[in-house]
Amino acid sequence: MTTPAAPPTDLGVFSLAVPPLFAALAPARNVLIAGAGGGFDVYAGLPLALALWRGGAQVHLASLSFSELELIDQDAWRAEHVAAVQPGTTSPDWYFPERTLARWLAAQDLPSTVYAFPPLGVQPLRAAYRHLVEKLDIDAVVLVDGGTDILLHGDESNLGTPVEDITSLAAVTALDVPIKLVTSLGFGIDAYDGVNHVEVLENLAALDRDGGYLGALSIPGSSREAALYRDAVADAQAATPDRPSIVQGQIAAATSGAFGDVRFTRRTGGGDLFVNPLMAMYFTVDLDKLAARCLYLDRIENTVGRRQVITRIQAFREEFLNTRIPRAFPH
Repeated sequence: MTTPAAPPTDLGVFSLAVPPLFAALAPARNVLIAGAGGGFDVYAGLPLALALWRGGAQVHLASLSFSELELIDQDAWRAEHVAAVQPGTTSPDWYFPERTLARWLAAQDLPSTVYAFPPLGVQPLRAAYRHLVEKLDIDAVVLVDGGTDILLHGDESNLGTPVEDITSLAAVTALDVPIKLVTSLGFGIDAYDGVNHVEVLENLAALDRDGGYLGALSIPGSSREAALYRDAVADAQAATPDRPSIVQGQIAAATSGAFGDVRFTRRTGGGDLFVNPLMAMYFTVDLDKLAARCLYLDRIENTVGRRQVITRIQAFREEFLNTRIPRAFPH
């Protein structure tokens, strides 16, 4: 078993010799990696979880679920809005990424509980996270986004699909946890939803000036983590053939060296994909510093339901007059 790298003396000062993502997590005893955007987003955290497990860390997985959680076994519920999905958890819902992942993890002899939250507003989601933090003695939370819209501040030309991502960000930023990070895997994928990635890069530069950017880290295509991640994504595609994850499919393809308009599902038949190596890189930021730059986080703070979050983001965008002018990438 590999000993985790020793953390730097000052967590605000990193070294080229140790990736800042792992240096920041080195002091943690119990890490919660959670899919911020719902559905298959938790799979984007799998390479990181695999690396941490291999280094001896305790890692727990969680997901903001789009499944019909009210249909699962009653004994799966650990608290209000917190379900512990295991390989044997039963449900008639055919779309159940959390159970699919739990079964894959069990087949690899890895910890196989995936905690699931229903789509909620900020207040109940924060309470659900707080329950897990206390129950599991969590001292590091990593929100993982498959894509980049969690990195947007609100003044961009297009926000993509921010509802679940920003709800997760708002819920976690108020938690009393020593280490809180956001990492994005799948750079460029949200162009399909109108995100301008020049603006994403501009945001990362601003966070870097604030001391909140922990850099980019490629997942080596030949690594154990990449191979197992590709296997997990293929397993999920086989388990959910009518709705495979386009996001995870592109990331998996990128980790194998694929490039351009790669076809891996009928769902992308009418599109024009641009799979490339940037999709296989984690872009990591300090969660609280990212939250501080979100221009509408205060508007969704007291929400209870998902619909409230949607309407308040819409109202903010209708009132906000200084949206950025989108720019083409110049290179």
